[in-house]
Amino acid sequence: MHFTAATLALAAFATSVSAHATMFGVSVNGVDQGDGRNVYIRSPPNNSPVKNLASPDLICGPNGGRAVGTFVKAAAGSKLTFEWYHDNRNDDIIDGSHKGPIITYIAPFTEGNGVGPIWSKIAEDGFSNGQWAVDKIRANNGKIDFTLPANIAAGKYLIRQEIIALHEGDTAFSQNAARGAQFYPSCVQFEVSGSGSVVPNQNFDINKGYTSQDPGIVFNIYQAVTSYPIPGPKIFSGSGASPAPAPVTTSAPASVRPTTTAAPVVPTTSSAVVVAPVPTPSSAAPVVVQPTTTAVVPPVPTTLATLVRPSAKPTRRPCPAFGKAKKREN
Repeated sequence: MHFTAATLALAAFATSVSAHATMFGVSVNGVDQGDGRNVYIRSPPNNSPVKNLASPDLICGPNGGRAVGTFVKAAAGSKLTFEWYHDNRNDDIIDGSHKGPIITYIAPFTEGNGVGPIWSKIAEDGFSNGQWAVDKIRANNGKIDFTLPANIAAGKYLIRQEIIALHEGDTAFSQNAARGAQFYPSCVQFEVSGSGSVVPNQNFDINKGYTSQDPGIVFNIYQAVTSYPIPGPKIFSGSGASPAPAPVTTSAPASVRPTTTAAPVVPTTSSAVVVAPVPTPSSAAPVVVQPTTTAVVPPVPTTLATLVRPSAKPTRRPCPAFGKAKKREN
């Protein structure tokens, strides 16, 4: 039998009444922290979705501004497991028609409802290898794992996780209030320990950042899906930031002379001693560059005859040894 997109949409709508979800509890590194509903989770009064992108309920649910008395304690870098359910723990979690992503954000702790530019994304799962994140959480008994950033600063936080069901997401809620993507948000209070110093600072405003123009919010799951653009910013990478590289110096090493005073360079193919030109009376003494190994000095060209200091005697005194500069008298 051939099913059209409209038929599938109607079937999804028929099951939507009893297909909702909410969060039950949290595990830290595999240790169950117990039933967190209204204990460390700001639990909503029921498992109904939020559809209005401008509503403050989109952030942490209808009870998002009601702080609870307990915090889940976890060290930075811990593996966290959030557990969802439908009506009872370990049930069908959420209807299989409600395909979509699961996204996790973090913000500094507030007793308010989380509205405003305070959120940073720390985990996401959309569509990969033919499976939606909702398919995976259903197969995993309502549990989804992610890692708390290892270098996050110690302190109190809100961690918000949401399931977005796209079975009616081919039309924006702003265009048709009977349709639109369904959001199931839940906020958990955490107290994080550790020596990290990174404070998440994406400053994402969910009410303003999620719009009806977002292709990840208005999305037709009944088409042939090969990829999916997850809403919101990229995953916050500041937790893995490394120190800035040392600045590169552009000054010359101390051993390098300025080019205006450097001695003539000896070609590498010659081992002869190079003698600088004869200075004028006002110039400094000529610079003599000696080779590192003893070499035979070729005959002095006639043009260098003026280097010989005049003597009172008619004859010239021979040099004591070749290859060495004559010591100059003061």
